[in-house]
Amino acid sequence: MFWLSLGLMGFASAGFAAWVVTTVNRLHSFPLSNRILHIIRVWHDSLIFGYPLILLFGTGLCTGGLLRGGTWSDLSWGWQLLYLFGVIGGLGTLGHAWTYALTPPPRSRTRVNIRRMNVEQELGFRPSGAGPYESLLKIPGNEVFRLELATQEFALPRVPPEWDGLTILHLTDWHFIGTVGLPYFEYVTQLCREMHPDLIVFTGDLLDRQDLETWVAPTLGTLSAPLGKYFILGNHDWYLDPPRIREAMSAQGWINVAGKSLQLEYAGRKLLLVGTEVPWMGRHPDLKGQAADFRLLLSHTPDNVAWARRSGFDLVLAGHNHGGQIRFPGFGPVYCPSFYGCKFAAGIFERGETLMYVSRGLSGKHPLRINCLPEVTQIVLHPRS
Repeated sequence: MFWLSLGLMGFASAGFAAWVVTTVNRLHSFPLSNRILHIIRVWHDSLIFGYPLILLFGTGLCTGGLLRGGTWSDLSWGWQLLYLFGVIGGLGTLGHAWTYALTPPPRSRTRVNIRRMNVEQELGFRPSGAGPYESLLKIPGNEVFRLELATQEFALPRVPPEWDGLTILHLTDWHFIGTVGLPYFEYVTQLCREMHPDLIVFTGDLLDRQDLETWVAPTLGTLSAPLGKYFILGNHDWYLDPPRIREAMSAQGWINVAGKSLQLEYAGRKLLLVGTEVPWMGRHPDLKGQAADFRLLLSHTPDNVAWARRSGFDLVLAGHNHGGQIRFPGFGPVYCPSFYGCKFAAGIFERGETLMYVSRGLSGKHPLRINCLPEVTQIVLHPRS
């Protein structure tokens, strides 16, 4: 009985933690200030560590407690409800793991080519700099200086035959903060130049330090593409000075599409390119009367997928969630700042005729990646026969 009671305490504690994490993930999807987010994180830590201690001392080690010969029938209905709440959360967590393990492969993807590398080994030195959270770099297994270059090929119903093989380089979440040094980003930029894409897009979270806007010129500023390069900003840019960040990008030839829609012509067919920074900045653009052969949406967060589907977008490119940064084998990520939790942490998602690709991004404010490599992705479009 002792071990059964102790095991149930542990299971209920894990389930209660799942409730807390689920709530915190969804709160982070709202445009909240850093001060409020800090309060939420303190609340998160207090509840996760406080719940098992309350169970241990309130029902386990007290006189007549479960770990001292007591029985479950001796517990008041209040304690039983507290346990039940945690157990329900634990069962939901098991369901999440089951769903994650059984996720089917995407129908639209025709081919994928992935190249992984250790940038630290390629450079011959650790490309770290003077920035916050440097201690995280010392955690065993941290893959922050590794990189995945992916080419994802998709056959979509509204890709014109003339566009067969059209390439879009998707960049997101570079998070210039100083801890990951400039040489790392310069090396990645060199790899991007070698891809020779037709179109380049950046979907937000460029800076975590305003003074590092000077890093834009030697990195993103050196990229070019025949159809141009387009960007939106993210919530971490919103915390700083968005107009200055837009000016820094525009000075390097990047075109701001936040809250806008642009008509691009390629091989005689029209591409509608749209950007949105909702919920942090601006509004979704008005698309009435906007006719095009193909619709592409740049959204920092994947939470806008429902609006994208209603608006008839063929392809949505997003970031923000970083893949969760830590992914547990067979279970997946735990923390994602999304209204949907970790449902859209990273990867390919098909909603009707709308395909959404969520990148894990290249970096993050907190330099920690475990089983979740930084990513640069090239999308290749094909018509669906």
